[in-house]
Parts: sequence; structure tokens; C-alpha cells
Amino acid sequence: MAPRKIWAFLGAAAVAVAVATVTYNSTFGNVFYPLLYGALSVVAWLAVRRVPPGAQRRPWVLVAVTQTLWFTGDAVELAYYYLSEIPSAGVSDACWLGGYAVLTVALIMMARRRAPGRLGGAVLDALTLAGAAALLSWQFLIQPALGDGLSIADSVLPASYPVADVVLLAALLFIALSPGTRGTPTRLLFAAVVLYLAIDLTTNIGPYFLPQDLVARDGALIMLGNALLTAACLHPRRDELTRPSAQVRVLHPSRVLFLGVAFLTAPVLTAVEDGLAKNAVATLIATGVSTVFVLTRFTLAVREQERAQAQLTYQARHDPLTGLANRSVLTDEMDRTLPRGSGPVAVLYLDLDGFKQVNDLYGHEAGDLVLTTVAQRLSAAVRAGDLVVRLGGDEFVLFCPNLPADHAVRLADRIVGDLAEPIPFRGALLEVGTSVGIAAYGAGETAGERQALRAADAAMYEAKRSGRGRWVLAGA
Repeated sequence: MAPRKIWAFLGAAAVAVAVATVTYNSTFGNVFYPLLYGALSVVAWLAVRRVPPGAQRRPWVLVAVTQTLWFTGDAVELAYYYLSEIPSAGVSDACWLGGYAVLTVALIMMARRRAPGRLGGAVLDALTLAGAAALLSWQFLIQPALGDGLSIADSVLPASYPVADVVLLAALLFIALSPGTRGTPTRLLFAAVVLYLAIDLTTNIGPYFLPQDLVARDGALIMLGNALLTAACLHPRRDELTRPSAQVRVLHPSRVLFLGVAFLTAPVLTAVEDGLAKNAVATLIATGVSTVFVLTRFTLAVREQERAQAQLTYQARHDPLTGLANRSVLTDEMDRTLPRGSGPVAVLYLDLDGFKQVNDLYGHEAGDLVLTTVAQRLSAAVRAGDLVVRLGGDEFVLFCPNLPADHAVRLADRIVGDLAEPIPFRGALLEVGTSVGIAAYGAGETAGERQALRAADAAMYEAKRSGRGRWVLAGA
């Protein structure tokens, strides 16, 4: 779905949720609320159907299951409101808490798939922060509920929701602190889960300083979170949440700050409980200073590791001579773009003419100069979003999303002229040319990486057979 339509969907959902919130507990609201909730659950399943079969669909199925469970819990609660003989508490709470568990599994699945084998640091940091959140929840939410003199059933059930929130927060942190792209789908997912956590926090502490009716109304905002999750599933770049990413995650200063706060949570709570006694304050200060030293050393070590990892990642994905992207980058980009068919795409396959003669006459140093110069000229000829790749030897590929066939032809014509310009070398002029094969796909057309490269490669050989120094459009 086009981003414009996704934002229109979110805008319509926000208006509908606002209406449900304002009309809460009225005659109209009691009808509109479940209809809207059910409609959003249906849209969530329709969004799952739009995920291509070859893509990672399972996490999105779990997201839709989550929304269905929460809708079912609300539907049972509403039925109990009108038909009091239907038992509600056990079924509704089972559906709501089950939704937390399913969504947590979906987030963990996304984190594992977007950073396979690279989650160790993110998991440790996430558990550290979640541990601090768990301690605060125990101190201010769970322990007071358990100490109110209620029965086990009446006290354990309310305490289960803060526990579910902490587990859900940990799963979200797995994604937030792991390597990977941070595009619009990821932000939509983060916004949804943060909204859920904020609603639960308001439900737990809101009655102490907000009117009960206002606290009850915030439950309608859950549907806005559901709409955000559905929008993430509908987004054309949804696969950034479920596909491995080569991006190296850099340690952000805020991450170190949050870890420091997490380390100090327990000492601060202990000092407060002790009434800020002299010894408690001294212990707290000493702990704070030690934490600063430990985190500083930790940051320096991580920075050194990041630099080494970034260098290795760059070397694995770039040609060492020209600095251009290599075949693995091309494969990732083509696999991400070509199957969608959301816009025109052009693939230009280039093979240099006369390169072997240059190597034979002037040596490999001259050949290297030709290759680096060609790389510079190709990079200057394309747009910012296009990808220039050296496959190896004297073969290059240009991958150009959102480039119609007629524009690709003009680009190929310009490149043929640019690469025919002589290259000075020790008083001599090195002359090479290029033959270009073009494979172009219009909006709505899909192709695989191998299919597109084969078509462009075949067109390139046809150009060579036709006399070199020219281009051929596949299928023309």
C-alpha cells in the first residue's frame, strides 16, 4: 500500500478512536465502540494477507491474533455488561493477558530475524532496563495490590498486568537496542507498543489523580495502537522489521544514560526506604561514582568494537579497489525492491570495451586507474538513490528504482558517451568504451534478482555483438 494511503488510514482511525473516546459509555458509544474495534481487527487480518507469501508473514499473523484476542476480551466484557449471567472476568482477562503474550512473541521473533546472531548485547541491555522497570513495578504497582488484604485471585490478577507490561517492554527493547533499519514501519511499531504501555500505566496510577471516568475512556486508545500496528504491516517497507540487516548499530549516548539509571534504580529505592539516612546517602553517592566509571569504560570498549565491526562490514559489502558496492549489496536491494512491483525499476549491465588491451599494453596499474575512473564517472551519472555495483573484473551494474524505461535509455546513452572519454596515464591516453544492457520493468511488474540480471546481461552481449559502444534494451 502506498504511504499516502497508509497515513489516510491512520488519520481516519484516529478520528474514529476520538469519537469512540468522547462517546464512551453512551448509547451510541456502546454500539460504535465494538463495531470499530471489530473493524480494525478485520483490517489487521486483511493487512496480513497483503504480505507476500515468500516474506516473513508469521510475526504479522501474531500481531493480528493479538488484536483479535483483545477485541474478544472487550466483546465478552460488553456482553457481560448487558447479559450479567455470562461470566466475564476469567474469559476477558485470559484474552487480554493472552494478547500481551502473543504480541511479545511477535516482537521477539522480529528481533531475532532482523539481527540473527547479533542480539547478545541488545538482550543484556534490554534485560537490565526491564529489570529496573520490574523493580519499580513491584515497588509501586504489584506489592501494594498484594498487600491490600484481598484474596489471592483478586490480588494476583491485577498484578499480572504490570508483569505483562514489563515483559512486553523487554521485547520492545530487544528491537530498539538491536542492529537494524529504523524506518517508518519500525517507528509505527514503537509508537503502538509505547502507547499500550502508557495506557496501562495510566490505568494503574490514574485513579490516584484523575477522574475514574477519564481513566476508563483511555481504553479506547488501544484501538489507535492497533491501527498503528496495522499501518506498519501495510507499509511497503514492512520487511525492515523481519529481514536481516547489515547495518551496524552504534551505541547512542542515551543508551548509556538509561543503563546508568537502571543500575541506580535499586540503590535509590533502598536509600528512599531508609529515609535518606547518612550512611544510605554516602552509599548512594559511592555507587553513582562507580557506575559512571564502569559505564565510561564500557562505552570506550564498545566504541572500539563498533569501529572494527563497521570496517569489517564495509569490507564485506564493498569492492576494495573502487569502493563501490558489491554483489551482496545488489542482491539485498534487488530482493527488497523487485518483488514489490510498486514502481518502475531499471537494471543496467555494463561491460567495458577494450579493457583487456589496456591491461596488456600498459599493465595492471593502468587497468586499476581505468576501473576507479569508471566507478567515479558512473557514480556521478546516477541519482542519489541509485546503486552502482562492481560485480568483478570490468563488469558493473546500475540498479535504479523508480526509473522508467525511457529514462534508463537516456542514462545508458549518456554513460556510453562519458566512458568513451580518454583517461590520461603517464603521457598516454587510455581509451575504453562500454556496452550496456538494459532490463526495465514498469509499475506493477515483478521480477527476481536472477531474472533481471540475466535479461540485462543478455542485452549487454547483444550490444557487443552489434558493434560495442552502444546500449540495447531487453525485449525492445
